[in-house]
Amino acid sequence: MRFGVVTPVLDSPARWRDEVRRIADLGYSTLLMPDVPGWQPAPGPALAVAASLTDLRVGTWVCASPLRPASTLAWETHSLSELTDGRYDLGIGTGRPGLEDLLRELGLPALSPGERLTRIRDTVALLREYDGPDRHTPVVMAVRGPKARALAAEIADIVTFVMAPDATRDEVVRMAQELRAVRDVPVALHVSVVGDVVAPFMAGPDTDPAVLRAEDSPAILPADPGAAVEELLRCREEIGATYVVIGSNSAETMAPVVARLADS
Repeated sequence: MRFGVVTPVLDSPARWRDEVRRIADLGYSTLLMPDVPGWQPAPGPALAVAASLTDLRVGTWVCASPLRPASTLAWETHSLSELTDGRYDLGIGTGRPGLEDLLRELGLPALSPGERLTRIRDTVALLREYDGPDRHTPVVMAVRGPKARALAAEIADIVTFVMAPDATRDEVVRMAQELRAVRDVPVALHVSVVGDVVAPFMAGPDTDPAVLRAEDSPAILPADPGAAVEELLRCREEIGATYVVIGSNSAETMAPVVARLADS
């Protein structure tokens, strides 16, 4: 398994840079930035800085396709892949709930679900052209509905399932099985809660850890490292999860899990 950490800039840039180094020292493989215009520094420059500070892989978790033309995002992605010597992953999806309000504020069109998926397809196609034969920038696609899963089976290198707050484990297992029936794409597990700690930018403000536990949701891990190891091995068996993404506010808690399972 490998482990990534969503690490937003919640305080000063200097403290964020210290956080980046700390995450590298704890043994994580990948540092990730959310894509929320106006709330955070732009992910591209932030990730370029992070890659210069450590040997971590870096990536977005995840870019919203309606926010940028395909040509712009593909060019920026390839540029980051080149500048980091191939250590950049493009995380991309159709956008979080409520994105329409932000699009209006930015003067951007509110794309339909189908148009958002078309933009993802176009972005990845242009990225492959920029990459050429000597580079392959990994694409992580966040999916839920059948059309998104079908596109991911066609073009994604890694898939992460977007789980509703009340999504059950059975729903996620079913989506994983249906995906593997088409193509055996690696799965990244989006863990928004560890114990009772909710990760910023990874879950909605009304996220209730008790509800996630009651639904046996894969989006929550126990704070106890031994129990977390057992749960992740179960997720690997049932869902095919080989990549685990958590929030930076649980990085210390999960460090013993990383030491146990990284590269296992």
